[in-house]
Amino acid sequence: MGFVGSLLGIIGFGIGIPIGLVLGFFIFIYFEPTDVKDPIIKPFNVLDASYLLDLLSEIPPWVKQPDYDQIDWLNKIMSDMWPYLDKAICGIIRSTANPIFAEYIGKYQIKSIDFKSLSLGILPPTVNGIKVHETNEKELVFETALRWAGNPNITLELKLFHKPITVQLLDVQIFASPRIVLKPLVPTFPCFASIAVSLMEKPHVDFGLKLLGLDIMAIPGFYGFVQERIRKKVANLYHWPRTLEIPILDGSVGAMKKPVGILHVKVIRAHKLLKMDFLGTSDPYVKLCLSGERLPSKKTSIKMKNLNPEWNEDFKLTVKDPQSQVLQLHVYDWEKVGTHDKLGMQVVPLSLLEPQETKQFTLDLVKNTNPSDPQNKKNRGKLVVEMKFNPFKEDRELFTGPLERFSGKESKACEETSLYGGGLLMVIVRGAEDVEGKRHNNPYALIIFRGEEKKTKMIKKTRDPCWNEEFQFVLEESPLDEKIHIEVMSKRTGFGFRQKESLGHVDINLADVVYNGRMNEKRYLINSKNGVLHVDIRWKMT
Repeated sequence: MGFVGSLLGIIGFGIGIPIGLVLGFFIFIYFEPTDVKDPIIKPFNVLDASYLLDLLSEIPPWVKQPDYDQIDWLNKIMSDMWPYLDKAICGIIRSTANPIFAEYIGKYQIKSIDFKSLSLGILPPTVNGIKVHETNEKELVFETALRWAGNPNITLELKLFHKPITVQLLDVQIFASPRIVLKPLVPTFPCFASIAVSLMEKPHVDFGLKLLGLDIMAIPGFYGFVQERIRKKVANLYHWPRTLEIPILDGSVGAMKKPVGILHVKVIRAHKLLKMDFLGTSDPYVKLCLSGERLPSKKTSIKMKNLNPEWNEDFKLTVKDPQSQVLQLHVYDWEKVGTHDKLGMQVVPLSLLEPQETKQFTLDLVKNTNPSDPQNKKNRGKLVVEMKFNPFKEDRELFTGPLERFSGKESKACEETSLYGGGLLMVIVRGAEDVEGKRHNNPYALIIFRGEEKKTKMIKKTRDPCWNEEFQFVLEESPLDEKIHIEVMSKRTGFGFRQKESLGHVDINLADVVYNGRMNEKRYLINSKNGVLHVDIRWKMT
């Protein structure tokens, strides 16, 4: 029986294969499948709405919207640089992740964590369009349509109880529409202080994930759950108006910190100052300034022939960083001819102050801030000052402690009177366009407010000057019913008549600035044919 069964099996196998091949040939050649149809190709103008909606997500923005530009040149550069960018980005990922991995080694029986393989693949991201926004700010704003269908190979190996566990990420697809803001623009390379990134739409994220070689994304329901969770998490962090800010320059090389309050300083008196004059007296005065500022120092009046002078003079200075800035006080002996002799100095860190509380200091004057200098052991007298830091209303949430006590009826009363209170008026003269003089074009801007005059630098031989200079006015009360006069002037550089000439002016009502906090506009110059002045005015209340 065994021999007969084997013989029949061989005969059946030999006959079955030819018959199967013949039947398969006739079935696949002569019978068309019903579920496969030839694609329908139609022009756009005959497609209905449902077809267009299906295609809309695949059409690049530069086709749908005329304000987007196609930038194939950037994609070409990205393609050529991608092998080097891949290594650089992977290096950053390793250096960033290693300290994080080190925190978990030894915990939860984890022996080691490391990348078994780390590569972003050979397919670079592509930019399907870019749109640049025009603003009146000192910034560059553009939006992109970014797509990356990559083939990365990122494998993480984790040793748990001496057994390796591998997690592999592959086949990543990311579609995003980020808005990128380079701000503020500064005259220091790379010419912007920070990068702010926000997403204009929820991103599309798709990827494969293998655990111990098994595709866990194939688990029913798990794929959709993970994808939606990632989209929501990323959107909650970076969906506009939320932003991710990446600092590029610090404050020492160009990042511009905004003022956060006003420091009120009262120089009261001094005791037992050094005798510097021939007759055994001195003519003292005090210079004061904040560290990190380029503004001119403030000065008290001169008290002639007095070693125990009393000033009782008030000064106001704008504060940008109360945690790091210090008030510098220098006492000098005035001389009619020659340099003024230094009697002593001292510094007061603003971190010693609590917001909206007056504090008095009696300072021992020293020669300099070097504690090891033997000259500082000499008695140089004392200086008495009062200081008070008032943060701006919009920045009070940055400071805790005493400010928390303002609540209820008191805070409501403060809000009702805040429009009439004091503050800081900042006038930023950006530039002018198409100004023209009759005899010369060397423009500068003259700012006149409450009888005080300030002016920008002069730029020679131009009709489109760019100044970007800021001027500050510390006011006891808001300028609700006042105007500021800004005039563009031109000055002859050589000899001749009519040294100065007006190229036009503007008078700006400050009521709108007080109510809205800011005005950033380009205004046509009065008494000018075509001139335009760009001015940015801000009001910060204390």
